[in-house]
Amino acid sequence: MSKEFLRSLCGSWRGICQTWFEPEIIADRAAVTGSIEPVMDGKFVRFVYRSTIQGKPRQGEELIAFNSINQQFEVSWIDDFHMSDAIMFSQGLAIDKGFEVSGLYEVGAGHPAWGWKTQYELLDDGRLRLTAYNIMPDEPEAKALETILERTS
Repeated sequence: MSKEFLRSLCGSWRGICQTWFEPEIIADRAAVTGSIEPVMDGKFVRFVYRSTIQGKPRQGEELIAFNSINQQFEVSWIDDFHMSDAIMFSQGLAIDKGFEVSGLYEVGAGHPAWGWKTQYELLDDGRLRLTAYNIMPDEPEAKALETILERTS
């Protein structure tokens, strides 16, 4: 998988995002719409989306690359709910039907950063599944988000 895989994701998408704040308890379920578009002649793709969380508007953006030097996927992520005013950088390898990246984010001054792992999988039926996990220090990873998207164009 590589840049061709990323370009194959381009188009308009819609679906449902589920959010967990505690293991096994879905805290929110909301519609999401977005688009994935090529950037700089297809060297990168940008995923821009809008949704809600607990009834309040939410929006975010991911810039995604396949680094041909280290053969890893790289993602910068901003989201006005999850990331507040920070940018999270993640990187990782291809998996069976997509790729998986991991990064760190700050939870508060004087506290250790938490890990965040995101899997991007293009399912056999053409849907795109994004699954994210929180990785708290000295704790097992816990599902935080799952978004299932269908193409609208």
